[in-house]
Amino acid sequence: MKPMILCALDMMVPTHQSTGMWRHPEADAEQYRDLGFWIQHAQLLEGAGFDALFFADVAGVYDVFDGSGRTAIRSGMQYPMLDPLLAVSALAAATTSLGFGVTASVSYEQPYLLARKFATLDHLTGGRIAWNIVTSYQQSAMANLGAAGQLPHDQRYDRADEFLDVTYRLWEGTFAPGALVSDAETNTYLDPDRVHDAGHAGRYFTVPGPGLTFPGPQRTPFLFQAGSSPRGLDFAVKHAEALFFSGTSPENVRQLTEGVRERLAASGRPAETLRTITSVTVITGATDDEARQRYEDYAACVDEGAALSLFAGWTGLDLAAYSPDDVLEHVDIEGNRSALQSFTTMDPDRAWTIRDLATFMAIGARGPVIVGSGATVADELERWMEVAGVDGFNVDHALRGPDLAAFARHVSPELRRRGLIPATPGAFEAPATRTLRGRLLGTDTLPAGHYGAQFRR
Repeated sequence: MKPMILCALDMMVPTHQSTGMWRHPEADAEQYRDLGFWIQHAQLLEGAGFDALFFADVAGVYDVFDGSGRTAIRSGMQYPMLDPLLAVSALAAATTSLGFGVTASVSYEQPYLLARKFATLDHLTGGRIAWNIVTSYQQSAMANLGAAGQLPHDQRYDRADEFLDVTYRLWEGTFAPGALVSDAETNTYLDPDRVHDAGHAGRYFTVPGPGLTFPGPQRTPFLFQAGSSPRGLDFAVKHAEALFFSGTSPENVRQLTEGVRERLAASGRPAETLRTITSVTVITGATDDEARQRYEDYAACVDEGAALSLFAGWTGLDLAAYSPDDVLEHVDIEGNRSALQSFTTMDPDRAWTIRDLATFMAIGARGPVIVGSGATVADELERWMEVAGVDGFNVDHALRGPDLAAFARHVSPELRRRGLIPATPGAFEAPATRTLRGRLLGTDTLPAGHYGAQFRR
């Protein structure tokens, strides 16, 4: 079997996706705002063979459930939060091969300044930065940004396409080869004839001038994307280099991987230029019984109301008014369509009640929970790779510190024994590269056939 991509899915919040865990006796609810913890955590992940630390992020309170944000605030459900982009340079300084994927929304940011931030981090990480591109769905965030509301779902992706055009012009097109002269005799640091304006005037953005930051080792950061609606998949086939899915079973995720491969073939883009990962929550121990006991301990702490608050925030569907035995039905929404389809159209043979949804999501949210010894977990990860057709995983946790340390202690050695992750960090990389793109795709910069490559001078 081919090498497995491993990312650690996280968020700089007290509670990420497993609800109520801040109450567990082993929890440290305040570690999310401790830089020392994050440095040690990044070093742990690097030693355990992870390719990247993948930071999710949002910009508002989950205030749809019961018409307010009280449930999310009370339960610490992804609130309060820190900005992960500001932590990356410190984490990169403490590691050598671990990549950093950071979520940034094209609905909340401006391309001119966001391009500078990622180009800066490409330098400061030595080419280990990635951008998880999202279009976002929270009305609360838009209100606090002074906007009247979200654009319709598909129009958000139209705007995202133009946003990417601008950033490609800034990353790929501003500085032509040979622009950096650094010639003291001619008093020329940069050749102005090789520094070019973006020259962009579109429907959503006007960026006439050049980018601010000289290109880093990757020029364009490695590009993640997580949309699995039809419009989201079209966007991914055009731009993404790794596509992040969530689903309740490998058979359901298989529908998504097959769909994206069909779109790749239709577009003429080589399949090997796009990787796929899916979310899993892993609870492991020295034995299956030990892992199961830990899961039972976690289950005693869950907060199902917080799970419904999270789902409502994602989708815009307030389920507070419904009976626990009411069945979730598919409807057209302007929120996160991927979250709804996981429990409706992708799983047509099961009728998910509100109670089922809350119970399933309470630990691990939309993805499966894998419980067992290192060997049991490795067996299940291999099964998911084969059945779902994915290249790897975004590994979530119930308790950040204990669960990832247990993964490093029990699962990583088993994956190494099977040849699924490198024996030492970075061993699968091409010898001449340390970039994240080089590690995952074998090339430091966008391949010539990628849409963004056309913006090069």
